[in-house]
Parts: sequence; structure tokens; C-alpha cells
Amino acid sequence: MNIGFLTNSLVEQGLDDINKISEWAAVEGFECLEVGPNVPFSNLEQVIKEGNINIAALTYCRNFLSSDDSEAEAHQKELIYRIKKAGELNIPMVVTSTGIADVVPSQEDAINAIRTMPEASLDKVARLFEKVLRTAEKENVKIAFENCPLMGNIAISPKTLRLLFEKLNSSQAGLAYDPSHFVWQFIDPYLPIAEFGDRIFHVHAKDTEINRDDLNNSGILTDFSWWDYRLPGLGELNWSKLFQELTKSGYHGVISIEHEDPVWSGNLERTKEALVFSKNYIEYITSK
Repeated sequence: MNIGFLTNSLVEQGLDDINKISEWAAVEGFECLEVGPNVPFSNLEQVIKEGNINIAALTYCRNFLSSDDSEAEAHQKELIYRIKKAGELNIPMVVTSTGIADVVPSQEDAINAIRTMPEASLDKVARLFEKVLRTAEKENVKIAFENCPLMGNIAISPKTLRLLFEKLNSSQAGLAYDPSHFVWQFIDPYLPIAEFGDRIFHVHAKDTEINRDDLNNSGILTDFSWWDYRLPGLGELNWSKLFQELTKSGYHGVISIEHEDPVWSGNLERTKEALVFSKNYIEYITSK
């Protein structure tokens, strides 16, 4: 497995120069980068040609089915542009979301809306991504849906992933597997790996910590105060078990650190420390 990271955490601290990012990453022993949406493409081809670090994926997660038609159209065009750019630069993958349609539930009830929105969006998602996947197939670029519920997305659970892949009959459609999102949804983060193993194109390394006292106080619906994303090894996940399941499923691809840990954030130096800490932890776990 090749260890890399998503560039978003560095961009949030003011570092969006792909040359500087790749130079630092190579010095620290990272093998690849997942390039987020706020890194300019101007020097990306140069970085690829220099060959000091691989570009594993481009990432663009938005609500492609927004009720604002102009917003939805702009996001859809940008996704297609990034797929074509990936094809042009021989970047193998684009990580994305599905979009989620605005749905008026049959009952004016928040819980009912939560229950009906993913499946109610399925046909619209399928129609959109049938077109997107034609471009991806032409460019020989894989589309990896991240299983995050917070970005306009229905690819959030084994049930909805099953429905989605039944609709999208393409070998280019797969999954960017992020176990942290399953933790706070109380879904077993290890079990889906066997079922979706051949669809797992990419893996995000991120943990989730659950504060049981806050959970007991607020429950799961009042707010999200009871959980936080953490660096690998600082949350609920058993990373030895996770990597064992990935290995059993035949996954030997990229482990991309997605740093969203509030404890290890705040400035560029701290963020870089967090990425290196995560790399060292993953190397330690996978060497055992």
C-alpha cells in the first residue's frame, strides 16, 4: 500500500502551491498525493513529469443535484473538467460525491426526510453519473464515491452503495472507502470491505472519536457535538483489523490520509506534524 494524503488540510493553512506541497511530501517520505479542489492545476503537469511523487487522484465533492440550477450545472461542468484533466495527465482516479436531490417528503417530518432522501435521489444520481461515467470510460479514469454523508451524497451506507452500484453498470464506478464516516453512523467499518472489496478503488485514513458523555446528553440527532474526526489511531477504529480486512479483500492501493482532526490543526506546522504522525502510525501498523 502506498501512503499519501489529501491536500485540503495544507490548503486550509495557506499552502496551495503544488510544487511546495510535493517537495515537502517527498522529503517526508510520502509516496503520493490526492489533490483537492483548491489546488491550482498550473504546475501539476510539471510535478508529474518530475516524478518525485505520484498523483493518485483528483478530488471534487459537491452537491451536483443542488436545487440551485446554476450551482448544480457549474459543479457538474467542473467534475467533467477534472475527469478530462485526470485523463490528460494520466491520473487514474477522481474522488467525488453523488449529489443529493432536494426532496419534499410525503410527511412533513424531519426523520422521514432523512429516511427518504437517499433513495429518492437514486434515479437522478444514476442519470447524471451514466453521463459522467461515459466521459470517465473514454478518459480511462475511475470514479470513486466517498462514503461521506456531509457533502450532498447518497453513497453513505452499504444499503445505498448496493443500490447505486446496481444502477451504475460500469467497472469505472467504485468507492473511496473512508471508515471514519461509518463509525459515527454506527455502521460496522470492517464488514463492508469484504462485500465491496472489488469496488474499493481508494482508501481514506481518518479516525473518529466518540464522546460517550456528550452522546448520552444529546443523542444522535440534536447535534454532532458527540463525535470528532481524529488522526488514525486516536479514535474508535482498530487499524490492524481494518488493514487486515483490506488485505484479505485484495486491496493494495493508496492509503490517503485525510486530516480533519481539530486537535492537530490551527497552523501549518501543526498540520504537517499531523500528516507525518499519521504516516508513521500507518507504517507501524502495517509492518506488524
